[in-house]
Order: sequence, then C-alpha cells, then structure tokens
Amino acid sequence: MLGTDLLEALAAAGEDAVGHDRETVDILDAEAVARALVGADVVVNCAAYTAVDPAESDEGTAFTVNAVGPAVLARAAHAAGARIVQISTDYVFAGDASSPYAEQDQAAPRSAYGRTKMAGEWAVRAEAPDHLVVRTAWLYGAHGACFPRTIARAAAERGSLQVVADQVGQPTWTRDLADLVLRLVRAQAPSGTYHGTSSGQTSWHGFAQAVVGAAGMDPAIVAPTTSEGYVRPAPRPAYSVLGHDALHAAGVTPIGPWDERWAAASAEVLA
Repeated sequence: MLGTDLLEALAAAGEDAVGHDRETVDILDAEAVARALVGADVVVNCAAYTAVDPAESDEGTAFTVNAVGPAVLARAAHAAGARIVQISTDYVFAGDASSPYAEQDQAAPRSAYGRTKMAGEWAVRAEAPDHLVVRTAWLYGAHGACFPRTIARAAAERGSLQVVADQVGQPTWTRDLADLVLRLVRAQAPSGTYHGTSSGQTSWHGFAQAVVGAAGMDPAIVAPTTSEGYVRPAPRPAYSVLGHDALHAAGVTPIGPWDERWAAASAEVLA
C-alpha cells in the first residue's frame, strides 16, 4: 500500500526509483541487498511484518522481518553511502498518554509488533548514521486492505455497525506519507526520528462515521462501543496521537488535518 504510493510519488517527481519486493530482493540476504543498492542515494524500507495479532504468537518471525531485515538494509545502505528511511509505528509507545507523543518520548511497546518495530528502529540507528526513522499510524490507501474499505463494505452489507470510540489516533493516507518522505529527503532533514501522521485526531468511531458518510450512507448507522467488546491477542494503543515538532524544526510541513486529507483521499480509496 505504501510502497506503491511511494513509487508513484517518486515517478511523478521525476526521481529515478526502483521498487523491490521479497520476490526480487530478500532483505535478509546481505549479498542480494548489497547488489540491489549499488548506485543508490536513498533507500526507503517499506517492508514489515504488520500482522499485529499473529505476531503475538510468532514474535520470532516478526523480529526477523522487522528488526533483522532493517539491520541488513541499514548496514548495506551505510556501506553504499546511501541514506536509509525506516518506516516505523505508533505501536512503539504504550498508548497511555493524554497529549501527543514527542519524537524523543520514552518508547514502551506493549505488543510483539511494537517490540519488533522498536528493535528495527534501534538497528537502523546503530548501523546507519545517515538515517531517517519515520513513525506513522492508522494508514489507509488505495492499494491494499485498509480500515476505510473494510468499514464501507461492512456498512453496505449490514446496514449498521459498532466501532470502538475509546482508541484515538490520526488516520493517515499512504499517498501523504509518501509525499512527506520525499519532502524530508529533499529538505536534507537531519538524521533522526520524525512522525509521519496527519494532523489532528479522532477515534476509530469518528473515522468510521467519516468513511460511511463519504460512501454515501448515513454516518448515524455507526454506533460507538468500547474496546472491551473487541478483545484481541495484541493490545491496541488507546492513544496513538503523534506530535510533529521534529518536522517543524527541520522546516518540513506536517501532513494536513486528517479530516481534510480523508476528504481528498476518499474517492480514490473507496473506488
């Protein structure tokens, strides 16, 4: 979802970019990675084990993909003289805050997915001094399964829905994140950690109502409920709002308000 939008954004910007998936380059194969990075200036790692619940019972595999793979990529990028951009997640935080998490706030992941993504951040920082760690959250886009498409389909099929209202975050369009990555690189932002999420905040319930409205249905058919009714193997952060101070400090404009960006994205995402 993100990789496709990133390649499209780079092509539109006139950049010479090559995309790889695991069929063409295994990020655990150091020799294959080194060959792929010959001549590269920037490497963006969109690869990840993102199945949050299965990771609870398969943390070893998640760690291999989310930590060992980035270590291999970062080491090769450093050797090639390339900057690496590592995509990370809000799950590195505990989710118990009441104000936006700052980039330097203490990480305290509560899930296997969060732990392995945090390890990936550490690996990239250790192996590649010239790095950008970009944390994101609540991604949606036109090129993969995502919350808006699932909600719109379920609402049309069932006529009513219950969606949790006690988890708060920032719905973020993959096209906007791709654009932000490009802008960070072009701005030669200092190495460090940045937050790549939309501005503002809402709950899953609020986002679902916006989705249903964009799909031409009455938002009132989406009723609020609590997380207690949807217990899953992996704990979900109750508060996933990320601050953007590092972007401002680097002179890079954050992504706009989530509701405005959803209005711009909805037709494409729900098509």
